[in-house]
Amino acid sequence: MDLKIQGRIIAVLPEVGGISKAGKEWKKQEYVLETFDQYPKKICFNAFGTKVDEFAIQEGETLTVSIDIESREFNGRWYTDIRAWRVERGVEPAMGSMDGYGAAQGIAGGAPSFPQAQQAVPQAQSEFNAPAEGDDLPF
Repeated sequence: MDLKIQGRIIAVLPEVGGISKAGKEWKKQEYVLETFDQYPKKICFNAFGTKVDEFAIQEGETLTVSIDIESREFNGRWYTDIRAWRVERGVEPAMGSMDGYGAAQGIAGGAPSFPQAQQAVPQAQSEFNAPAEGDDLPF
């Protein structure tokens, strides 16, 4: 499943890192993206390891981000991780024009499109829809 979100980076959070149990260094950077939907959503996602330097995401950039979503349990609580694995720059803001699963389901940046309602055509009065004599009811 190819999940993509499109929007503008509104925050670059501080990079965090450490040393794993195996003794290897790791780093992670989180970003907040605001979608171009009619009702914009803010989505916090992260880049891990070498992807932090590879992506070099800056505040104010307009991006399409390919993501993986994974949840895991720890001590009876569930934690969800939204991790970027590809970033495309220079994307024009297009409301509700996301590719992939998000557009079809209205998830993560895509909004379902609905055909415009047709205007009702007023009907001429006829003997069948004319008000009855003395009928002063409002309906």
